[in-house]
Amino acid sequence: MIYLVLSILISSLLFVIFKLFDIFKINTLQAIVVNYIIALSFGIATSNTLVPITQIPQQNWFIGAFCLGFLFISVFNVMGITSQKNGLSVASVAGKMSVVIPIVFGIIVYNEGIGFVKITGIVLALIAVYLSSAKSDTNPVKLKNLIFPLLLFVGSGIIDTGLKYVETTSVSSGEEPLFLATIFGCAFILGIFVIITQMINGKFKFQFKNILGGVLLGIPNYYAMEFLLKAFKTDIESSILFTINNVGIVLLTTVFALLFFKEKLIKKNWIGIGLAIISILFVSFA
Repeated sequence: MIYLVLSILISSLLFVIFKLFDIFKINTLQAIVVNYIIALSFGIATSNTLVPITQIPQQNWFIGAFCLGFLFISVFNVMGITSQKNGLSVASVAGKMSVVIPIVFGIIVYNEGIGFVKITGIVLALIAVYLSSAKSDTNPVKLKNLIFPLLLFVGSGIIDTGLKYVETTSVSSGEEPLFLATIFGCAFILGIFVIITQMINGKFKFQFKNILGGVLLGIPNYYAMEFLLKAFKTDIESSILFTINNVGIVLLTTVFALLFFKEKLIKKNWIGIGLAIISILFVSFA
């Protein structure tokens, strides 16, 4: 249980760090790229598995790690934008509501049971994302305010599904740091290509504070993932684990938003957060 608690705490801090990027005008993409080289370094430093770099592509989990690396940098960037444009609570809800995607995946792939309660939970989750993105209690939610929360919702769900699937089917005990290092390494390489493209197009502007931001992000990012992977290997059932993890992050991030950033939530946001918690409980314990 301690691994899960630590993962929740550190994952919540990631949203706070993204909010700080907006306050201090740190380039999110550059910081994210630096974050991955830092996380890669921690993965290599803490790994007890000695595998030559040339043999990493031959590992059973490499293809999965490469795909997850692409998703990591894409979704991480979307998470940063959502935190800055829509607020911490919205970003947290949108990201954590994605728990419905692994559950749907389990229904389709693993032939898990489905019933009225589970379907209700999935519908409530979608409504929660909509309401949590609202900017006014009287005006309808604008499509432009939904784009990034929805992208975060889908992307986070695919990452959770893929991470759990690859970890349980291909990653042996003790290989977690190397597996994570490979994911972060792939994300870093992909990020470098994006930055090179920006440099060619004359859109790249370097600032030292972006490196500091990346270091600040990279260390907790690595340990949030490592603790989550270790929690996967405990006796806690997946449905219970995802429930505690996602509800915990939603609640803790909302508390941080209210206490440290004085974010104001309208009635729709509170209803959305409430439905978010209810929907997670529904789909996980159905």
